[in-house]
Amino acid sequence: MADSFFNETVRELAAAGIASPRLEARLLLAFVVGCPANMYDPQQTLTPGQKEKARLLLDRRLRHEPLDKILGRREFYKYGFIVNNQVLSPRPDSEILVETAAALITEKNMHSVLELGVGSGCLLLSLLADFPMLSGTGADISPAALAVAAGNARLLEVEKRTRLLLFDYFKDIFKEKFDLIISNPPYIPSADIAKLDPEVKNYDPLSALDGGADGLDHYRQIASVAGGWLEEGGYIVLEVGCGQAEAVADIFAAAGWHPSGIIKDLSGVKRCVIMKK
Repeated sequence: MADSFFNETVRELAAAGIASPRLEARLLLAFVVGCPANMYDPQQTLTPGQKEKARLLLDRRLRHEPLDKILGRREFYKYGFIVNNQVLSPRPDSEILVETAAALITEKNMHSVLELGVGSGCLLLSLLADFPMLSGTGADISPAALAVAAGNARLLEVEKRTRLLLFDYFKDIFKEKFDLIISNPPYIPSADIAKLDPEVKNYDPLSALDGGADGLDHYRQIASVAGGWLEEGGYIVLEVGCGQAEAVADIFAAAGWHPSGIIKDLSGVKRCVIMKK
């Protein structure tokens, strides 16, 4: 039958424990034939070359390499982003950070934003794409991640309002101030890294995951230094792991910050901590 390759792909993905095998089969094979996923016909016949390419990509997915890393693209918020193994895969949970920051930008008429640990740029660049008056600076310790973010800035056509810096907030300093700081720092406790799903621990960079013994090392550092990078009355919006919101808020309060809110994601997890300078 003409659709046997599609059905075989679905069966193999299901047998490997992939949660949405039909959707992933459609996405993978649409990528191979070069059409939008919603236009892919499961009954179409693939050429021998397309079957060979699909087989190679499928084998990677069966080893639990994330589909977005295989295809080199991930949808996030309103936009599509280039991704690879040098950056953390954008996750739906992080969209609440963008929405929270967007509400602050609108309410406070902000014009400048700094992201600490920019990675793929999905957070910062989503805001720049939403707000034409906004300028953004993205800082990261990884040159490879900055290269991905630069590609995404071009893709979203916000590169003229984007500055990307090789920067380590554990030792480097800024000499300027911003209206808003955002960050999704590493927050997985070191001992828990080995327990993560293979798609995360084997394909996301360790530097974007490991938050130290209790997962809170980066928050302590940011709380101690980031106040000097905010305009008076400025805000910081932080993504946090499950069960970490109150501890992070306490860390910032002890460093002289003022609490401004804790926001839950769509699953009801306290995901964003907002603090004011």
